[in-house]
Amino acid sequence: MIYLDYQATTPLAPEAFAAMEPWLRDKFWNPHSAHAGGRQAAAAVEVAREQVAALLPPGGQVIFTSGATEAINLAIKGCGLPVTALATEHAAVLDSVDALGGEVLGVNGDGLVSSLPVTAERDRLICTMLVNNEIGTIQPIADIAKAKTGLWLCDAVQTYGRMVIPAGPDMIAISAHKIHGPKGVGALWVRDGIELQPLLHGGGQEKGLRSGTLSPALCAGFGAAAALAAERMDADAAHAERLWNRANELFAEWTINGSSTHRYKGNLNIRRDGLDVARLMSECREVLFSAGSACASGSGRPSHVLRAIGLTDAQAKSSIRLGWGRYTTLQEIERAGEMINAAAERQF
Repeated sequence: MIYLDYQATTPLAPEAFAAMEPWLRDKFWNPHSAHAGGRQAAAAVEVAREQVAALLPPGGQVIFTSGATEAINLAIKGCGLPVTALATEHAAVLDSVDALGGEVLGVNGDGLVSSLPVTAERDRLICTMLVNNEIGTIQPIADIAKAKTGLWLCDAVQTYGRMVIPAGPDMIAISAHKIHGPKGVGALWVRDGIELQPLLHGGGQEKGLRSGTLSPALCAGFGAAAALAAERMDADAAHAERLWNRANELFAEWTINGSSTHRYKGNLNIRRDGLDVARLMSECREVLFSAGSACASGSGRPSHVLRAIGLTDAQAKSSIRLGWGRYTTLQEIERAGEMINAAAERQF
């Protein structure tokens, strides 16, 4: 199998597995217990917290969650402010905004924010994804930082560990399994001085913002993946760009969705009008790629991101997303290109 769905999840790094194994096998202690075993587990959690925080701006705290969806919900619902988000945000953001009766802003054909609302109201939360999970568009974070009038939540799930996250956001949501860590753990970074109301009540863990027993194994895996990403960030980025350049050659007959310049180079969202994507995927079962966000797969609806950048339903349904990263080889890109192009040509 050739795995080209890195935006959905990434392979677990061997280093992350090794960091998790003792806490899964022998060191099963509750990190909130007062005995020696509990203190060892708690210490492992704090080491992981420091490793995760090292890739985030200074002046804030890392709150461990079950994933980015919980982190986003905590930020949006916990701040108690009116909320505005881009139309290309993840469903965790858009559904939360909808539940609160918030505002959604359009984007241009590249998926870039056209303008933030001009308002004198400072008590508002702005939500913008840094790197889009479907089309890879990178938002102009410096411009947003200058324009914002209230708090700012940045969904950095597709950014964290892959590029430096600039200062500016007040809250940042991240997830371990997008950086070769385990599924089931994420975090919300909260700038010092910002007060949130918890979604979960109980034992008051995570500074009272996220009650529940933490998993030392998941936290340790997250921390190890973050430390590895810090070491490999430049090399991983260069590798992704090499694969991007070759993939662009292989799929030159396809149309790129989103920006071709303001883009993370590990994501290629492309289309051929009239293509039956379900048939394409059936004929290319050796290549694991996506027809859109994994969270919305099987819904039958066209991608809300592709619709937001101006594509018709038919164009959106004729699109595929290819994603690669650290463990993808050039040979895999070559072979996948051959198979996908051959299958597509059989339809025309």
